[in-house]
Amino acid sequence: MFTGIVENLATVQSVDATQAGFRLKIDIGKTYDDVGIGDSISISGCCLTVVEMNQTYLMFDAGQETWSRTTMRKLVTGSQVNVERAIKVGDRLGGHYVTGHVDGLGTLTSRSDDADWSNLTFETSANLMKQMASKGSITIDGVSLTLVNVNESSFSVALIPHTLAITTLGSLQTGDTVNLETDVLAKYVERQLLWKMD
Repeated sequence: MFTGIVENLATVQSVDATQAGFRLKIDIGKTYDDVGIGDSISISGCCLTVVEMNQTYLMFDAGQETWSRTTMRKLVTGSQVNVERAIKVGDRLGGHYVTGHVDGLGTLTSRSDDADWSNLTFETSANLMKQMASKGSITIDGVSLTLVNVNESSFSVALIPHTLAITTLGSLQTGDTVNLETDVLAKYVERQLLWKMD
């Protein structure tokens, strides 16, 4: 479980195909003394398990499902990714509850930069849009954000200078795709409503 509060940007060192999927190696740029083999780390919104590490890099294995359904397939050497360690019981919750299980992809359709702020609008599937509401929460590439405008096919978010500076969202351009995870509470509400209708 994560909060969507990105701790740092990491650089991809390699992405190699394996028999079951792919192996990702990232330069974390810092030392995590409390991270070990088997720990869960959010990499741009995808919950991955550490399989190898030292003081400068982390390595992960991921399956074909992750490769085919997320932006991971677009990573190349030199790409940057958002990194967050899993929360501990009792940690301060600065964002919202994030599972690291990507629900689908979104496409940036417009970007308006106003001084140090940016307003971004994304399109995604109708199924995901049903789980969004204005002033609710959304996770974009692992970043916890507040929804601004929501309609049947698109939604917008406003990014403060800090978010633009320390996450990959600052470099997004129109047409780029991102990993999306809707609020877990919205999923349960939708499921209950569908169950009552059956």
